[in-house]
Amino acid sequence: MTKFSDLNLNPKVLKAVEETGYTVPTPIQQGAIPPALEGRDVLGIAQTGTGKTAGFVLPMLSLLARGRARARMPRSLVLCPTRELAAQVAENFDTYSKHLKLTKALLIGGVSFKEQDKLIDKGVDVLIATPGRLLDHFERGKLLLTGVQIMVVDEADRMLDMGFIPDIERIFSLTPFTRQTLFFSATMAPEIERITNTFLSSPERVEVARQATASETIEQGVVMFKGSRRDREASEKRKVLRMMIDGEGDKCTNAIVFCNRKIDVDTVSKSLKTHGYDAAPIHGDLDQSQRTRTLDGFRAGDLRILVASDVAARGLDVPAVSHVFNFDVPSHPEDYVHRIGRTGRAGRDGKAMMICSPKDEKNMIAIEALIQRDIPRLENPLGTTSDVQDAPAEVDVAKTGTPKPRRSRSRKKPDSPADAAQAEAPAQATLPDALPDTQPAAPQKPTQAETPHRDAAAQPDAVQDDAPQNAPQPDSRPDAQAQQDGKSSRSRSRGGRGRSGGGNGGNGGGEKVVGMGDHMPSFIALSFEDRRAG
Repeated sequence: MTKFSDLNLNPKVLKAVEETGYTVPTPIQQGAIPPALEGRDVLGIAQTGTGKTAGFVLPMLSLLARGRARARMPRSLVLCPTRELAAQVAENFDTYSKHLKLTKALLIGGVSFKEQDKLIDKGVDVLIATPGRLLDHFERGKLLLTGVQIMVVDEADRMLDMGFIPDIERIFSLTPFTRQTLFFSATMAPEIERITNTFLSSPERVEVARQATASETIEQGVVMFKGSRRDREASEKRKVLRMMIDGEGDKCTNAIVFCNRKIDVDTVSKSLKTHGYDAAPIHGDLDQSQRTRTLDGFRAGDLRILVASDVAARGLDVPAVSHVFNFDVPSHPEDYVHRIGRTGRAGRDGKAMMICSPKDEKNMIAIEALIQRDIPRLENPLGTTSDVQDAPAEVDVAKTGTPKPRRSRSRKKPDSPADAAQAEAPAQATLPDALPDTQPAAPQKPTQAETPHRDAAAQPDAVQDDAPQNAPQPDSRPDAQAQQDGKSSRSRSRGGRGRSGGGNGGNGGGEKVVGMGDHMPSFIALSFEDRRAG
């Protein structure tokens, strides 16, 4: 069995390792440390929680043990995607370099530029930074990267997800071509592989586990959840989460609850607090000091439940997390692997549970395809729920008994003689007995000898045919005939109101126009009279 003493580490570094209680390296450490000590580029691929951080920290310290840093020109550079991961890497350097006289600087957002500038001006051996803050210092003229001998990119796939790849490429171009590069990632997306082919020179590929696999020590499960109603779905989902936590009982010593959105992180955290749970949120919009206090409390055991976004899914090493709850199914399958990797670390047992809504089933199928196994289904603590009624037509039927017809259908003209005959059938059933039994297949144009108001009284459906007046059809009749038809339509409108006598075309309050009842406002009638008077 290989031990750390067999890896040719610097004696002072080896002493610090032994003081921490570690004697046997993990597979990623055993594969990455020897080529890194030889000065070769390394491409390390391993699932989260396998000790990748020590895999590059230990050889870096051994190589930097000799030499001295110059002002504004760090000797090594470590890039991390999040502030928390960068702070954790800095803690590892403090732990393993306590017997060496090496200096470091941590460049992350949420901290004063002034304090960071002081450290850089003195000269640092190790510079640990997030890409954005590093470029800020460079553009301000406070930092030079021409003295970098060793460059490390940690959690490269997370860099890709967060959109840092253009920044990474620019930082690579600012460092010397002769640098040594250590590139670590949990997955190898095509974009990551392109970067490694571009900026790494004949790297030693160390792959200790199949890409994007979950640890075998983690028990997984998913609850298929469907709300009883759309407006109750969010509250019922939070209730399911609370019942899942309660169902674990004393076995759930501490837990991380992951949400996809920052607003959901705050909502779930407040809900848990309201129901008496010891919970606190952490996401990118919070102040850095608050994020640090929350993480320190969770690591120390003072906080039981940490509600987090994916900012806490990568690289955070809290050894004894008993449970991980995915309140939302992650949109990227790789994120699921990193989330549940917060539990079951270093050979410990862990449990990961997830809540899946119908809209998230596609993402869950993608997760199962990635990890190449089916996630066991768990019983819904709320039991079966009724389906959500989300079709507007069904709601109208429930309220009124009949669905609401579309106006466009009532105005559609028949396209064929058969359709025309079918459309005329209801009108024929309501005609007076004095009219002949046979009617033409299509409405005939009125002649000058016909009286408009008699036509309206005899065939009320003719009003429907003329109703869409805002879409005029081509007409070859004389202007006098068109004016007469216009008066006829106005007279039918007044006749439909049931007004008696008066005016040209009045029908003495006989028939009502279809669609116009006694409730018609008076101002509509006044507008017709003013129009005629003008």
